[in-house]
Amino acid sequence: MNPEMAGDFRLTDAETGEVQELSVDGEAIRAYREKLPLHELDFSNQGFQWVDNNDSDNSILTYLRLDKEGKACLCVCNFTPVVRENYRVGVPVGGAWREALNSDAPFYGGSGVGNMGRVIATDTPCHGRPHSITITLPPLAMALFEPEADA
Repeated sequence: MNPEMAGDFRLTDAETGEVQELSVDGEAIRAYREKLPLHELDFSNQGFQWVDNNDSDNSILTYLRLDKEGKACLCVCNFTPVVRENYRVGVPVGGAWREALNSDAPFYGGSGVGNMGRVIATDTPCHGRPHSITITLPPLAMALFEPEADA
C-alpha cells in the first residue's frame, strides 16, 4: 500500500440502488502513516503474526502487525454480514486496548457497530497468548486495536 495515495470508490446500495461515495483517505491513511506496526516491517516476516487464521466457521481472521520494538496493532477482519458479539481474541499484553480504526464507523458509511473506542484485556489466555480481549465485530468490516500504553 502506498500511504501517499488515497482512493475514492463508489458503492451501490443493493436495496435502493443509491450510489454512495466512499473515500479511503483521512483516518485510514493517517492510521497507516502514524502507526509504525502497520508499516515499519512490511517486508519482513517479523512484522506479522497470525493470532487465528483457522476460524472458518465465523469467517474471521485475526493477526498482529509489529514494529521493530515489538509494539503491536491487532487487526480483526469479519468477512460476514453478521455482527459477532463477545468474540474473544488473544493479545500479547494486558490493560486497555484502543479501537484505533473501525471500517464500519458512520464516518465510512457503516452502521456504527463497535466497541465504544476501547476494551480491557483480561488475564484469560487465548490463541496461545497470555491475555485476551472480548470484542464486538462489526459486519463485513475490519477493526484495528492497539494497546493504549502504545497509542
